Amino acid sequence: MREIVSIQCGQAGNQVSSAFWESIIQEHGLDQDGHLDPNHESPKDRIDVFFSEASNRKYVPRSVAVDLEPATLDSIRSGPLGNMFRPDNLISGESGAGNNWAKGYYTEGAELMDQVLDAVRREVEQADSLQGFQVTHSLGGGTGSGMGTLLLSRIKEEYSDRMVSTYSILPSPKVSETVTEPYNAVLAMHQLVDCSDATYCLDNEALFNICTKTLRIQHPGHHDLNRLIAMVMTGVTTGLRYPGQLNGDLRKLAVNLVPFTRLHFFTTAYAPLFAANQRAFHNLSVPELTQQLFNPANVMAACNPANGRYLTISTIYRGKVGTKEVEDCNQMAYQRNRGLFVDWIPNNFQTSVCNVAPKGETSATFIANTTAVHELFTRSLNQFDIMFRRKAFLHWYTGEGMDESEFTEAQSNLEDLVAEYLQYQNATIDEDYEEDYNAGYEDEPAYAESVEVEAF
Repeated sequence: MREIVSIQCGQAGNQVSSAFWESIIQEHGLDQDGHLDPNHESPKDRIDVFFSEASNRKYVPRSVAVDLEPATLDSIRSGPLGNMFRPDNLISGESGAGNNWAKGYYTEGAELMDQVLDAVRREVEQADSLQGFQVTHSLGGGTGSGMGTLLLSRIKEEYSDRMVSTYSILPSPKVSETVTEPYNAVLAMHQLVDCSDATYCLDNEALFNICTKTLRIQHPGHHDLNRLIAMVMTGVTTGLRYPGQLNGDLRKLAVNLVPFTRLHFFTTAYAPLFAANQRAFHNLSVPELTQQLFNPANVMAACNPANGRYLTISTIYRGKVGTKEVEDCNQMAYQRNRGLFVDWIPNNFQTSVCNVAPKGETSATFIANTTAVHELFTRSLNQFDIMFRRKAFLHWYTGEGMDESEFTEAQSNLEDLVAEYLQYQNATIDEDYEEDYNAGYEDEPAYAESVEVEAF
């Protein structure tokens, strides 16, 4: 069994993870106390990936919840899933980070770090064969961005041979709560480039648009946005929780989706998405699911795939669907959107099918490594630059021990990342190289035969 330790950091990270745990305990047939429901007819699954078995057949999430203020974790303790989590793994500070990355990274978060790492180490030692870590956090606040990235860097130091996957909620100007979000986001992304192996970019603005325009929710709250993210997380982790899938663990998923080390920022989409009163008018067939996956309105990050090119794609279908039908529909979608794919990566479109559907309803999840994600970084950089040129609010960060050079270093690193995405977006196959390659490939059988003859 290849276990995953889940870490939820900050208010947004804890709320999103709570929605995720609610989803997967239903799928695996657990009640709110962590016991298996005897009436649940679930096929053989890998429940031990995300849960460890305690005494009396109680399953406990392999989760460490962290926040620098106690309110969010208190709501988890008093909520419906309060009896599931191990009390030692709910770790909170007292003062909060005050939407300040430096407080989460250098002062308040650093003081709590030893206690958090002890809890992580305890979970790792209980695992038989750890495959990696799953971190949920936001990049706009102080705890999720500052302490979250500090935790990532410490984990990468201590467990350098294990995969680190993050679900990162990026700030957006239309759904902004604090003025220092651009600083926090750029400083956090600077760390994510080096410390994460796979980052799923989620965006409050895109999630808000999906809720209002597609789901027709007039006044969406945080629980609606969190439910959307939880649907994507359950879809992405399908291959990890059920056997026999294409991307069976975090490393295989990253190998198939990350062509260059630094370009590991993914966008996601989910289908079906429609208003509750439209359910009777939809047939959840494979063609309709595939069409929704490629619809820019379903992408959960505020970037348009048409403004970039797909480097790699993975689609995961769940339910009683035929593998051939899935392959045919995806091939048609690939041909229809051929201009959006780079031509120098062969076989960059992969599909997988899981027969276990969430709540008995056919669904699909879409993971794309697209160069259009640079729009998210450019947006944060522009807001960062406007404030940093005037040194606005900088004293809150330098007062915690930071230096201005750290800001310029983070800014230049993110600008380099944007330049890399644009470079590979505009790259094409060199025609002379392609001719030489094809000629060499055609001559290969004859060459192999001559070598074989000489060997005799």
